[in-house]
Amino acid sequence: MKDLAQKLGVSIATVSRALNGSHEISESLKTRVKQLATEMNYRPNPFAQRLRNDSSKVIGVILPNLVAHYFASVLDGIEEYALENGYIVICANSHEDYEMEKKAIDNLISIHVQGIIACLTQNTIDYQHFNDVEKMGIPLVFVNRSCLPEKYSSVHGNGDQAAYEATQHLIEQGCRRIAFVGGFNHLDIMRRRKHGYLEALRENRIPVERSLVATCNVEHEAAFNATTNLLRQQPRPDAILAFNDITLYGAFMAIKSMNLRIPEDVALIGFSESETTAFVTPPLSVIMDQSKLMGRKACEHLIKHINGHQTIQHEIVPMVIKLRESSEKRKNNQADQNG
Repeated sequence: MKDLAQKLGVSIATVSRALNGSHEISESLKTRVKQLATEMNYRPNPFAQRLRNDSSKVIGVILPNLVAHYFASVLDGIEEYALENGYIVICANSHEDYEMEKKAIDNLISIHVQGIIACLTQNTIDYQHFNDVEKMGIPLVFVNRSCLPEKYSSVHGNGDQAAYEATQHLIEQGCRRIAFVGGFNHLDIMRRRKHGYLEALRENRIPVERSLVATCNVEHEAAFNATTNLLRQQPRPDAILAFNDITLYGAFMAIKSMNLRIPEDVALIGFSESETTAFVTPPLSVIMDQSKLMGRKACEHLIKHINGHQTIQHEIVPMVIKLRESSEKRKNNQADQNG
């Protein structure tokens, strides 16, 4: 606007009024301003305008890993619902780093967002920065990984039930030494999924072996190494349940690197939203979070809170299990016999 004003020899305020169609500005000047604005590729900044008018319809989002398909899908759902309701989304990637998560909170507060949607990093164990958000009266909703349930609404999947059903499926395939590869125990999502896994073992009177539960950083290399260590046990696991798509692929590559067959030697199933799971050999059985729907639901709850809704809600989005060759041990063994 300053450049436009200089070229036209008028004040910035005059340019602003002309662009906004003020009756105080002559039609000829309005036309000149708009023509020059088009030539200079001027575009108004709705974010700055709304901040100036103190009527910002901007929400902030903090996710741990925007490269991962799961979190990209969550963001897709958030943006879709926000757009439908006239909101702009500002997203920050915490890179699974606690300090970056805190910095992202500070940045979003400083630009006066009306609300925040967040998913904890795997390293977050101190929640003071989220307490600060509450003290400032800024609505916040957690998606997938959450904390402070007495203060904040959340949206997550029924990971305990899904893990139970996945483990039950492996047991029905004849598996008895079923390992679990997951993240750290302080994550609520990890506790829920591990609980379902353990419940299925107990109900089927299969001894729970601590050596078959591996916790690690949610990183490909860490999951690869954790799975390799599991597979070196004697007797080794005959099945693995993986915590998410990163640990699923880490486990998949570790099994392959040891020249073991999937599922004949080691059956494999994991939580994942990635479409690529259907195109590897063998195709991977997965538990799908319906991540885009989770993003939409999180945004829906946030906008309700922005509009004055006070009741804390904890919504569960049911997961979908897709069984493929990687976990169907009996089917593959039968095929070998017939072949």
